Order: sequence, then structure tokens, then C-alpha cells
Amino acid sequence: MEASISVSQIDMISALSRAMDLLNPFLTDHHMQTAYIAISISKELGLSQSDQNDLAIAASLHDIGAITLKERLDALNFELSPPYPHAEIGYHLLKTFEPYSGNIANIVRYHHNSWNYKNIKDIDSKKIPLSTYILNISDRVAVLVKKEKNILTIAEDIEKKIEEDIRFMPEIVLAFKSVAAKEHFWLDVIDPFINRILIKNFEWNKLNFDINGIKNIANFFSHIIDFRSRFTATHSAGVTASARTLAKLCGMSEEECHLMEIAGFLHDIGKLSIPNEILEKPGQLTKEEFNIIKTHSYFTYRILENIPSFNKINEWSDYHHERLDGRGYPFRLNNKDLSLGSRILAVADIFTAIKEDRPYRKGMSKFEIIEVLDTMALNSAVDGDIVEVLKNNYVKISEFCIISQDKALQDYKNFENKVKNHS
Repeated sequence: MEASISVSQIDMISALSRAMDLLNPFLTDHHMQTAYIAISISKELGLSQSDQNDLAIAASLHDIGAITLKERLDALNFELSPPYPHAEIGYHLLKTFEPYSGNIANIVRYHHNSWNYKNIKDIDSKKIPLSTYILNISDRVAVLVKKEKNILTIAEDIEKKIEEDIRFMPEIVLAFKSVAAKEHFWLDVIDPFINRILIKNFEWNKLNFDINGIKNIANFFSHIIDFRSRFTATHSAGVTASARTLAKLCGMSEEECHLMEIAGFLHDIGKLSIPNEILEKPGQLTKEEFNIIKTHSYFTYRILENIPSFNKINEWSDYHHERLDGRGYPFRLNNKDLSLGSRILAVADIFTAIKEDRPYRKGMSKFEIIEVLDTMALNSAVDGDIVEVLKNNYVKISEFCIISQDKALQDYKNFENKVKNHS
């Protein structure tokens, strides 16, 4: 791996938007649609390229804080009264990722606040950029688009609702009406390949990251996954520490160990498709619920394939529930298909998961963990050689796992406190 790689922002944003859309079919393409509408309006208003770029990113991620199914449904309801918890949570999530911690985070924070300030308390209006009000109106337009109705038939009705709503800035309403007068605008909004339209018609900055920058992206992704629940807040950190240590002990190069660390952070991003009600269920899952859980590694693959630079990382991340005997999921791969990296991550994930407390059970002891892993190796579920490496270095791996998880838990508590203090 080179010292730095080029990551397209639209690739990264598409991956995150895809992840956020997974939980609810009503949200499919919602973030990309909102981004397209917002950029169209911003171009009409003559915003600078820098401001357009920030708005495009904010629009693509504006509901990133809606971490439960209810919150995601509430995010689509413009009739709700403030506060808007998902906007505050989204703001604090974006604050953890330096490239998006300034203007982009602020746009997301206030994107449900009205231009006339009637629903804003103790907020300095100077903190709220014009882009926020563009996002506010664009979000509303995207919500009003109904997939079951012909878009050109309902376009006039949508325009009328926006024009009559006093919560929207008149200048932005006029810009919206100008772009909405063109049929192609509406047809673009509902195009199933809207991300390609965004790539073709708008400028997106390239972000060049060294390996630490890529880890920061991966860590940002893992926060979105793990901060949904106290029970999952430390999981990715534990898997990452365990997998990296195992990779080094198994003779992987330093470069590969870095990739393994990134794969550990990203391996569960598909769990954004799983409702919290299932993830936090205190009792045994039903067959249907377990089948929903089983979809997460497939969605991890589909999300990360939006970032071509992450091909190897994606392979290691996605195959962590495959088995050597071909009885894993979702691709039913077997011994000959699974690389060393995939096998290491599978062992690290199992080790971390059974070591942790979960809503339905306490974490296992060392003896119990080893017994589980030995049985799985005997049954050709996981690689017995990697299990032996873990057993022979149990104290070292466990210590690294605990240190990493303690830090992640502290980060989660700090995040939780910031959200509570600003709500």
C-alpha cells in the first residue's frame, strides 16, 4: 500500500448514504435526492464551489444521527416540533471526523430549523449558514416526492406546498422554483442512478489520505455503527485491536496490519441495516430476527464496494461470517476461497463478541472462550492455526483488546454527554 491513496468524496459519501438508507425502504435514495436538490438550488443562487461542496456532503449525510427506526421516520416528519435529536447526534458524529467537523457539521446541526427562527431557542442566527436553509427546503422537497406517483404529475403540487410554507427563505424558494421549472430536474431526482448524475454534473473534491487518514475515515464509520448502543459501543474497537495483533503474530507485513486495522473498524457497517430493537433485544432472537441479522455482512460488502480503493479491506471485512466448511454466510465460501486476512478477522470477531457483555448474556471467561474457539476449529468453522496463535498469546491479545475497548467506551461516554448537554 502506498503512503497515500486517493479517495473520491462521492465514493465515500455514496457508501455512507447507502448505509443510512438500508434501515427503511422509505429512505431509499433520500440522501442522494436531497443532495441533488440542494446542489441544484445552490448553483442557481451562485454559491461558491467550496460552499456547494460542503452543502453536498452535509445533504448526503444530514440524517446520519437518526440511529433508530423511529428516529429515521421522525426525520422525515417536518411537522414535528423541536428539539430534533437526530440533528444534534449527527452534528456530534461529524465533529469526530476532522474534515467535516466545521461548516458541514453546523449545516447538519440546524437543518430542521426554520428560516423565521420561530422554533429556535438560544441559537445565535449568525451560526447558521445559508446552506442550512437550502438543505432544509431540499430535505422537504425530497420527502414530498412519492415513488408511487408520477413525478411530473405531482411536481406542481410540491412547488405549491414549498411556496406557501412560511418556514422557508423566500430567496431560496425563488431559486427552487427556477430549477423546478425544468422537467429534467424532477426526472433526475427519481433516477435510480442518481449518484451517477451527481458524479457527472457536480464537482467533488478528491481527498488524499495517508494511512492514518484512512484509519480516521474507518474510525468515523465505526462510530456511526457502534454509537447506536452502549452494547455495541466498543465492539469494533475490540475487533480492530484483536485482528491487528493476530495479523502481526501470523506474520503479516506492517502494511497488511494497517489494512487489517481498517477492516476491523469497518466489518460491521452493514449493521446499520439492522433495527436497534433487534440489536438490543434482551431475549433470544426469533428465526426471522436472526435472518435479518444475517444480512449485515452482505450489506457491508455492498456498502464498501462503493469505495474502489477499499477492495482488499472489503474482502476481509465482509467474509468474517464465512466458514471453512462452506456453511457460513452470505456467500457460502469455503476453505479455498478465504484468504488469511478473512480468517484472522473471523477469529477476532468471534473472540471479541463472546468476550463482551451483551443484552442477553454476560461476557464469557477465558476458559469458555477457548472452549468455543476450539470447538469451532474442530468443526471447520474457523482456522485452527489462528486459534492456536490466539491461545498461545491470549494475555497479550486480551490486554490490547481491553485497552482499545476502554478507550472506545470513554469516547462513547464523552459523545453521549455532549449530546445530552446540547439537547
